[in-house]
Amino acid sequence: MSGQDQHFLSLAADLSRQGMEGGQGGPFGSVVVMEGKVVGRGCNQVTSTNDPTAHAEVVAIRDACRNLGRFDLRGAVLYASCEPCPMCLASALWARVDRIVYANDRFQAAAIGFDDALIYEQVAAAPDQRIIPCEHRPNDDALSVFNDWAQKADRVPY
Repeated sequence: MSGQDQHFLSLAADLSRQGMEGGQGGPFGSVVVMEGKVVGRGCNQVTSTNDPTAHAEVVAIRDACRNLGRFDLRGAVLYASCEPCPMCLASALWARVDRIVYANDRFQAAAIGFDDALIYEQVAAAPDQRIIPCEHRPNDDALSVFNDWAQKADRVPY
């Protein structure tokens, strides 16, 4: 691992400690780095904001996008104090980050009470086999919006 990776992982770990000790949420921190500079920072804020999506990586991605004035983070590296959960991984994929580097893994997180195994299982399950019922009900109005989007000349693809 490069010295740069170690440096930014240490920053993510520092954010995780600051957030944890400051009562913001669980022990997770993250930074988004472009061209060797931190462009986004985040610590877990789930309990302090009553937002189950306020994971460190999502907070850092939102911060980076706000700071850069764009929704595409191509060229960025996401550093996280722990392996991103499925939601955070999906967020990084949507943001198009180039690479993810993490310190602790999902098994270490599970050992302290943050077990994502059920989520991984549910994502892989067919919609009608999930523990939260997911029912496909086609709707002409919803389909019409999709058709209009496909024809929209000024749409911004992402």
